[in-house]
Amino acid sequence: MKILVALTYYHPHWTGLTGVAKRIAEGMAARGHDVTVLTSRFDRRLARDEAIGGVRVLRLPVLSRLSRGMVMPGFAGTARRLLAEADVLHLHTPMLEAPVLVGLARRRGVRAVITHHGDLIMPAGVFNRLVERSVTALLHRAFARCDRVVVYTRDYLEHSRFLGPFADKCVAIAPPVTMPSPDPAATVRWRAELGIGAAPLVGFAGRFVEEKGFDYLLRAIPLAIEQLPGVRFAYAGERNVAYENFFAACRELAARVAPHVDWLGLIRDPQRLANFYAMCDVIAVPSRTDNLPLVPLEAMLCGTPAVISDIPGARMAVRWTGMGRLVTPRDPEALATGVCAVLRDRDRYLKPAGEISRILDLGRSLAEYERALTSPTSPGMANAGDRDP
Repeated sequence: MKILVALTYYHPHWTGLTGVAKRIAEGMAARGHDVTVLTSRFDRRLARDEAIGGVRVLRLPVLSRLSRGMVMPGFAGTARRLLAEADVLHLHTPMLEAPVLVGLARRRGVRAVITHHGDLIMPAGVFNRLVERSVTALLHRAFARCDRVVVYTRDYLEHSRFLGPFADKCVAIAPPVTMPSPDPAATVRWRAELGIGAAPLVGFAGRFVEEKGFDYLLRAIPLAIEQLPGVRFAYAGERNVAYENFFAACRELAARVAPHVDWLGLIRDPQRLANFYAMCDVIAVPSRTDNLPLVPLEAMLCGTPAVISDIPGARMAVRWTGMGRLVTPRDPEALATGVCAVLRDRDRYLKPAGEISRILDLGRSLAEYERALTSPTSPGMANAGDRDP
């Protein structure tokens, strides 16, 4: 099969969405399919045309940025040319160009499959509300005309107002997740370098944007310290996000807890990221809204339990594995109590590595994606692919 993959950002851009897209694209290439990725040249230093992991990556020039989206004048023309030779279009949303791409695919007789990484929920503000409504309307047109929609979990599907009208064409496939084995000696050295020693360490990771709820964690830190004096926190991720400067709004909160938090920055190296997860005693995921964040899944593969907001989609990481606790969303006190409960009785939330690898089976996810991409749409697909153990 010739598969055309389209998304706004691709490697080396670093988000859960791009990580999932890259694993799927390379997984399909490893299975003998001809895979081309069409994306933005968000950084002018990047090559316009190169091969990465057996996948051809075409990056188009960017005229301007519209919130999280990119304006690429040559996108439609290049997509039309590539679709003339493609068997299937694999589109990752949210994406501004979604209805154009699906429309072009239908005219060419090319099957269109969308992986939906989460509903677009923007921060407060008149401009952001306008962007959210406009992009959601565009996505609605694309979803109405595509052949199949892949979602991470049925839990998120069943609670999404946006996805409701398209439930009959949805299939739930757990995102492909993989992590190298942590280096125990490196984690010990890292804790020593940070001056943590044997103190309990709570990690959090991801883009510092409003939907991730890190402001609730900053408010929870003093409450956690009251319960467990000496507890430390470490953040791995990008604080200053180009399209949403949420950290600026949290600067005062961050300053209050500065002696207790290590800001480690974005960790791109997979081995170092695995060591970060293993270094932590628990990972906190206080999201306001989230589909199924990769952070807790990656942490669990490295042997670290998680405390997660009890929201649709995100909570499945704990329900699938049992490695952690769910807490009331948007509640710093509940978050602090949950984190401390896991730290006090951590062994209760640990599972054998083999069991977690079985649940979060990379090979199974890729096999299900191959079937979704290469098989004609059939009745009942909405009931297939769930990863409930």
